[in-house]
Amino acid sequence: MFKVSEIGGILVSIMYEFTHQAEIRSLSDEAISAAAKALMKGLLVAFPTETVYGLGADAFNGAALARIFEVKERPRFDPLIVHIAGIDALERVADLAALDQAAREHVDALIQRLWPGPLTLILPKQPSIPDLATAGLPTVAVRFPDHPAAQQLIRRSSGAIAAPSANRFGCLSPTRAEHVQEQLGDRIAMILDGGRTGIGVESTVLDLSSCRPRILRPGGTSRECIEAVIGAVHTESLQLSDPCSPGQLKSHYAPRTVLTLHHREEMIVLPYGESEGYLFFDGKSRDAWYRASKPGDAPWIRTLSETGNMTEAAANFFDLLHELDKSGCSAIRGEQAPEEGLGSAINDRLSRAAAAK
Repeated sequence: MFKVSEIGGILVSIMYEFTHQAEIRSLSDEAISAAAKALMKGLLVAFPTETVYGLGADAFNGAALARIFEVKERPRFDPLIVHIAGIDALERVADLAALDQAAREHVDALIQRLWPGPLTLILPKQPSIPDLATAGLPTVAVRFPDHPAAQQLIRRSSGAIAAPSANRFGCLSPTRAEHVQEQLGDRIAMILDGGRTGIGVESTVLDLSSCRPRILRPGGTSRECIEAVIGAVHTESLQLSDPCSPGQLKSHYAPRTVLTLHHREEMIVLPYGESEGYLFFDGKSRDAWYRASKPGDAPWIRTLSETGNMTEAAANFFDLLHELDKSGCSAIRGEQAPEEGLGSAINDRLSRAAAAK
């Protein structure tokens, strides 16, 4: 159940209208301070992280949180991630005392080795975090981003910013300020422009609130990295209509253009469709397809990484999907990545995009 104050915040958000295009500001001390002041007034600010651009609101302000859902057109059963700017701030949002000893040891090890970084932890929440941020759940999703501008913004505001990706719900995640402007520019107060994000896919979500660690969403921290710190983890294959973590809906991260997903063996023998776009994992599969299909001048061909470098492929993923989505092609054919390292995050996003037919 939501508190009365939070229901009031939802009503406020319905009446809240933006009458101007968001100001895009290059990163500077002055711009970050202005963005922090806007957050403290209850406004929404988009900002870069190492993963994708986030749509930030004061995590302790119920009315501001309600605006996130209204602006993104996001269902209120989908929890938000709360961003902090230091390990010392964790206990302001998470009730670590509610964890058993094994879980607490896992938390300590992970934050020492993998924070700051693209890893979100699901933990018991503190009462100070409004239920709207957690979809009424007793747990909170929290992470410490590895981006200096994001950290400064958090420290200069309330110390905790709730921030899903800065896009319309279900659409492609933004890796550039222009992507945010295209989708939300008339709905938010400011966009901090930090250039293209470095990792390019969202954070991994790891649940430490249950009896065994579970990856609820693959992302920018690989399963292998996590298991090197705390041992074996379970991977959920859930595709929920009522998620307990961000990024668990079956259809998500989708371009407007219909996307079909193919294994490498299928991709390299596809007949060429003149109106179609193609997203290959590496140069080898693209070149094999060229030899088999002989497409001639094919304008809508994109490759995540010429050499098959997984980090480069992840960084390019949403950027290239945005390009294809705006190209005018009638459909997109996407190749699955190898299921290792960041490949699981790429394939997760491709699968959810393909489910949006």
